[in-house]
Amino acid sequence: MNPLEQIAARAAREKRKIVLPEGADARVAAAAAQAAERGLAEVTVIAEGGKAEAGAAHVVDPLKNERADAHAEALMRARNKNQKNEMTREQALREIRAPLTLAMCMVACGDADGCVAGAAHTTADVVRAALQIVGAKAAGDSADGLVSSFFLMLHELPHQALRGAAVFADCAMVIDPDAAQLARIAIDTADSAAALLGMKPRVALLSFSTAGSARHAQVDKVRAAGEIVAARRGDIELLPEVQFDAAVVPEILDRKAPGMAGLAPANIFIFPDLQSANIGYKIAERLGAVTAVGPILQGLARPVNDLSRGCRAEDIVSLVAVTALQAQALSA
Repeated sequence: MNPLEQIAARAAREKRKIVLPEGADARVAAAAAQAAERGLAEVTVIAEGGKAEAGAAHVVDPLKNERADAHAEALMRARNKNQKNEMTREQALREIRAPLTLAMCMVACGDADGCVAGAAHTTADVVRAALQIVGAKAAGDSADGLVSSFFLMLHELPHQALRGAAVFADCAMVIDPDAAQLARIAIDTADSAAALLGMKPRVALLSFSTAGSARHAQVDKVRAAGEIVAARRGDIELLPEVQFDAAVVPEILDRKAPGMAGLAPANIFIFPDLQSANIGYKIAERLGAVTAVGPILQGLARPVNDLSRGCRAEDIVSLVAVTALQAQALSA
């Protein structure tokens, strides 16, 4: 079984409730039907007029919502916590007619364990709604409230230097993390990879320097992030301040940093900023023929994941399974 098949099999063992707010989109309706029929989750689709060819999935019409009072209450709690002018019940009841808002309220009040959206909404729309209504989880440090992302990178061809699954972060959310934020991204990504893939995390904090071979403020940031991770999570195998080739090829790491010998290849790659991460995963995907699944969000109080608006139905099905596993990990 490849990693996606393993994720699907584990999701099916302990079903979670996943809501898809874009039921008017034929791809979403088809994916909901497939995910429900495969038993990956208890799937709810939101579609005005209840019109969605969603097979075994449950369909909710936002204009005839039997749980409207509970969902309005969830929205009022979220908005009134962050705004000076209190939202009224009437305003909340109007706003939850919007499918994306309703989906987030379902997650916030426990009617759904997670949400997958983005086929018909921008990433900014999805993330903003998730942050405002579902909220970020507390992390207990100076990077509290940080929401980041990662990609599952699946290496399935003989020419690729890695085999199986690896994880790249943060390719979509945090533009220029400081050392504390970079450490939080590394820790969250290690925990996400362990929960989703069952792997023992071996984290590489990527730089243009390996073990002090160059001096620069950007290198200092990566080195400081490594010190934070090592101090907080001694259980994580760590390659601090390492170039990508050394993190992948054992012989190169042995030559460049004998003190880290035996730690390559890494399976989690933390890039120093979003620009390098986004470029890196796209090079791997387009030139290296690596299958990229994501971005998958982490750091929210409950799982919400964003789709590309160019996604296929099978991409949505995969992300439903990933979201269900994230929900399982939260309740473990």
